Amino acid sequence: MLHVLDHPLGGHLLTRLRDRETPPVEFRTFSHHLGLLLAIEATRGLPVSAQPIQTPLEPFSGQRLAQGLVVVPILRAGLGMVTPYTELFPDVSVGYVGLERDHATAVARSYYCKLPPLAGKRVLCVDPMLATGGSAVQALDLLRANGAEDLSLVVIVAAPEGVAAVEKAHPDVPVYTAALDRELNASKYIMPGLGDFGDRLYGT
Repeated sequence: MLHVLDHPLGGHLLTRLRDRETPPVEFRTFSHHLGLLLAIEATRGLPVSAQPIQTPLEPFSGQRLAQGLVVVPILRAGLGMVTPYTELFPDVSVGYVGLERDHATAVARSYYCKLPPLAGKRVLCVDPMLATGGSAVQALDLLRANGAEDLSLVVIVAAPEGVAAVEKAHPDVPVYTAALDRELNASKYIMPGLGDFGDRLYGT
């Protein structure tokens, strides 16, 4: 269920994100562009229905999106991945899950949750970094408990440990990522990774 983005532009953008010399303003731009590629990849299988229209020259049977879409960022870093969906999809809804990782224990605690109706929708949980998988599994558990059935996880960088944790807890949930990195270090950071995504995104 792991889908790794295979596009030369994706590799280029990810390299710019990894570079510690990339300033926040450029980091946000590259994040947006890479998030756009991932959004297109993660929604490739959306169902469509026939849509008859009239072109300037003749009648035509086109297609329209036939399933509602919900994107749910894990706060705060996941906010940096939302805009591509709100720009591309006309009827997207946005929910929020607040999870904060304790840097000493690497365990996430929940501090906020606000969700639109999820039943019958394609639900995309977005978070830039899939490290231990603890936050992702906790968020996916919450989304399931609130009615999500058609559920995917979209991240920018993943560690093998995080992918394994998600596959164990939610074997039917596809994971879309721009890169599968080598490992977690002793502090549970992804290696080679790109540092703390939220700090680099917001210049904190």
